[in-house]
Amino acid sequence: MPPTQPSGPIIEKLWQRINERGDFPMLSNSLRATISAMKSDSYDFTALVQLVLSDFTLTQRVIRLANSAMYMAFGGNITTVSRALMVLGMEAVAHLVLGLKLVDHFHQTGTQRIDAKLELNRAMLAGCIARKITETLDARASEEAVVCTLMRQLGKLLCLFYLETEWKQIRQRADAEGRSEDEVGLDVLGISFDTLGQLAAERWGLPESVTLGMLPYDPHAEDVPARTHWMQAVTSFSTSMSEHLSTGEDPKVTEEAIRSTVTEYSAALLLDAGKLLHLTRSLTQENASKRFIEEIYELRAQSGSAASDAIAAERHIRDGLADLRSLPSENRLAPVLAMASETLLASLKLSRAIVFVRDASAGIYAARLGFGADLERLLPKLRFHEAFEVDVFHLAIANSVGIFFENARDPKFSAHIPAWFRRALPDAHAFVLLPVRTPAGAVALIYGDWNRPESVRKVLPEEMAALNELSAELGRFFGQAQPNQPAAVR
Repeated sequence: MPPTQPSGPIIEKLWQRINERGDFPMLSNSLRATISAMKSDSYDFTALVQLVLSDFTLTQRVIRLANSAMYMAFGGNITTVSRALMVLGMEAVAHLVLGLKLVDHFHQTGTQRIDAKLELNRAMLAGCIARKITETLDARASEEAVVCTLMRQLGKLLCLFYLETEWKQIRQRADAEGRSEDEVGLDVLGISFDTLGQLAAERWGLPESVTLGMLPYDPHAEDVPARTHWMQAVTSFSTSMSEHLSTGEDPKVTEEAIRSTVTEYSAALLLDAGKLLHLTRSLTQENASKRFIEEIYELRAQSGSAASDAIAAERHIRDGLADLRSLPSENRLAPVLAMASETLLASLKLSRAIVFVRDASAGIYAARLGFGADLERLLPKLRFHEAFEVDVFHLAIANSVGIFFENARDPKFSAHIPAWFRRALPDAHAFVLLPVRTPAGAVALIYGDWNRPESVRKVLPEEMAALNELSAELGRFFGQAQPNQPAAVR
């Protein structure tokens, strides 16, 4: 194993982000228990059975795998987890648990972002390829190969989820310079995705079989155990082939890349080149891998569309900002607020946009105007006291910049959603809050939401920067109102 690189600014930033947002991907107690079991001298059979039984999906997967064709000679009609563990082997089941828990957390973390879903599908396709290859040679190694292949993507996923600014820079430079994300990632981060993933694996205490198996394959490496070298070849081949099968390039270019990769790895994988090529081609017809390939193509198309939408959204916001700047400060407040909320609604394709205005005499922020369905009925119900409470609305009015809440249904987040909001707007899936401030403090709050999960989109940094300028500009239309004077909206 290569020596661990010393920590640098990017690494420290990553660990800080992980600590702030919750450990990734080691959130599950069952996952920690699995890793602990895999690193012990002997597996705790009873503990592993209980761990599997605690998860219905996992239980069904283990029993189904034990009854699959490749294990039929060992078992037969298996109906219990205990018997399945005897047939599959403790190590194989432990790897299966680890792989499923990792995938489950990846999917829960990245459900709203197109780029996240795209990378997750590529990782899952690589896992399908690894399983297909290893089933041919060593069925009991399949689950370990899948875990190592998934972990091979860890560095890129960490960057994508936690270093958003750097990830955006990598994507933009890769497109502009015609280079791979891996090459540009090394320039931007000062560390490769592979090394980043390796550092995380070491930090989380993954078993050595995984931390070694997820390393890139080096045909000239010395003093590497034969099985580890083979596993590295499996993960590297699977990762490369996943890229080839999902690029959407000219079919002739793709075919040439596939044949070249097969030639490069066939000896290391202990498979005849013709058979390896046949296995690879057969993946495009199997349900699981075929589904991932189709979803990748669809997500690539959506990604291009999303990039265009983001450019258009920022332009729309800045056009609205220019209109506001052209108005005198003495302009009537109602039309100004209507312009701002309409700009927010249209630019981000929101379901609703609502303006709360501070009424100091009543000690409340009350909804005064907005756009969206059924707002005439909703507006009288939308108000909250200005006295501080621990919720997202008071956090927003105490803040100097806007806040985006990507998943209002997250159980960990629900404690900070006030009861009046849940009653009035139970269908809000995500929302953005923009404080409007004067030297005297917050005088208004602009709210915008998406009420259908499929319409939710992430508010990008450049869009939020433009929205912050928009809300800052609104402050001057409230004049020099003192804190004890309500703003008149007319």
